[in-house]
Amino acid sequence: MINPVIDRVASWREEGTDCALATVVKVERSGPLGPGTSMAVSEDGQVVGSVSGGCVEGAVFEEAMDAIQTGEPRLVTYGISDDEAFGVGLTCGGIIHIFVERVDW
Repeated sequence: MINPVIDRVASWREEGTDCALATVVKVERSGPLGPGTSMAVSEDGQVVGSVSGGCVEGAVFEEAMDAIQTGEPRLVTYGISDDEAFGVGLTCGGIIHIFVERVDW
């Protein structure tokens, strides 16, 4: 099975490019993508994959860039109620927990 996110991370690392991996580790209630879904960000701002289908990608991108710089992993949580979600045109509310880490392998 080919995983385009991991394949891209491996390519970046082979090239000597620093990068971070963000992985959905838990979803409460509903969420656009499930646990195990991942997104990678390179030090020069390239992105592959998705952790939310667009809802929080910008915030996760910033967390990933910080993880690349500091080397410190973090667990970040994003959530919205169903009423708030529907009010802004999203199809679901819920909470997603995402683990963000610099890739050092």
